[in-house]
Amino acid sequence: MELRHLRAFRVVARTLSFTRAAAELHYAQSSVTEQIQALENELGSRLFDRRGRKLELTPAGERLIEYADRVLLLIEEARSAVVDDPDEPSGELTVGALETLCAHRLPSVLSRYRIDYPKVKVTVREGNRGELYGAVRRGELDVSLTFGNPPADETLASRTLAHDRLMVATPISHRLSSLEEVRMLDLRGESFLATEPGCGFREMYDRAVSGLGPDGPVITAEVTSLAALCSCVASGMGCALLPEIAISGHVARGEVAAIPLVDAESRTTVTMTWLRRWERKSALAAFLETAGNVFTGLEQPV
Repeated sequence: MELRHLRAFRVVARTLSFTRAAAELHYAQSSVTEQIQALENELGSRLFDRRGRKLELTPAGERLIEYADRVLLLIEEARSAVVDDPDEPSGELTVGALETLCAHRLPSVLSRYRIDYPKVKVTVREGNRGELYGAVRRGELDVSLTFGNPPADETLASRTLAHDRLMVATPISHRLSSLEEVRMLDLRGESFLATEPGCGFREMYDRAVSGLGPDGPVITAEVTSLAALCSCVASGMGCALLPEIAISGHVARGEVAAIPLVDAESRTTVTMTWLRRWERKSALAAFLETAGNVFTGLEQPV
């Protein structure tokens, strides 16, 4: 099996789209299709089925994906062990982060990293928590930055970079907007907007309000993106519970009000997560140190 075929297979398996896989791999779509066909011919098994417009892994494809991940991870580990220079990091580093951290904290880290380690080519990928952790496990990301604690997984290592207050975002004219702080009991029966289940921001909301039971706030709408969520709050649709960093720009522009939540789960963490077996990769080790130093040097807690 050729490595390029396994790489193409893994991206198609993750995206379930030849079009998206081709864009990510910077290949023509016909080239990706040919590589998958070549792999199927060599193995004598179909790896994908198309049901209408939906692409699905076959049972054979499901079995292969685990081995593809392990082979490609081992190849990258071997390459790094041979060419890595711990005194002068070089090569490539792929960093993933949530939308908010990509916009508000990661640029400071990358700027410092670029100055100190100019020979490393950095690629940034944005995603949700589940996507980022999955990509770290598969070796597609060297490191990810998220809110909250990482999943319990002995293959992963993590470090808390900072803490951030949870804020209740409200329309400017809302009854809570004039308060200096908000307690959970103030939220009883309020209309709230939230991201979809599985999103890190939704997990923060669910943990914070769980103690109120049926007397808690009511989710009246689910919104997929953070930008849309803040815009809906600004339009008067309801309130939202978000980290301070996520709404600081909207507050500064006078679009929404933000009041600190002072009880229950009132803080979250900014966490950096990486694959434990890659800790000796010099470009990654340098990034971990740089990120820690940059976050420590921030004047305001995040």
